[in-house]
Amino acid sequence: MKLAPDQIPEDLWVFGYGSLLWRPGFAFTERVPARVTGLHRSLCVYSFVHRGTPERPGLVLGLDRGGACRGIAFRVAPAERDATIHYLREREQATSVYLEMMRGVTLLGQPERRVQALTYVVDRGHPQYAGKLSIDERLNLIRQGHGRSGPNPEYVLATVAELESLGCRDAELHALAERLKGPHLHDAQVTT
Repeated sequence: MKLAPDQIPEDLWVFGYGSLLWRPGFAFTERVPARVTGLHRSLCVYSFVHRGTPERPGLVLGLDRGGACRGIAFRVAPAERDATIHYLREREQATSVYLEMMRGVTLLGQPERRVQALTYVVDRGHPQYAGKLSIDERLNLIRQGHGRSGPNPEYVLATVAELESLGCRDAELHALAERLKGPHLHDAQVTT
């Protein structure tokens, strides 16, 4: 689902919680730690494009119902708004597994303030929704996944590294990353 042009403000903020943290891919004027409530970061999306294929899917992050999620809010200059939306739709909407929406986020600066941010939330009714997998099933998908944007383990480890640099510990994601760093990484090489 895509928002209509008049639903996206000229003064655009984008909330990043996964690879947007470490590879936004668009111009921005501010980068501020932020939190969204009512949603949490979860490895809950089968990746058929960026970190896997339909034959050998990977697993990527989505914002799923419940909890809260710390990430980064990027402010986009009005002159870059349309190009940024176009870029994000090509990147995040390749298979329509995410719902594009404006969500209230809290900017964690001094002082804290609320803004509306463009956010990509997993569609639980989409066939790529993978919300009920065991840890071992998730690890197997991550270890096998390799897509247009590279190996799946790289995606998980880079996201964890960026979260650590922000002082944010996502217990489930960090536990998976620790297991990925072990002897079962197989032939997937992590690049920096």
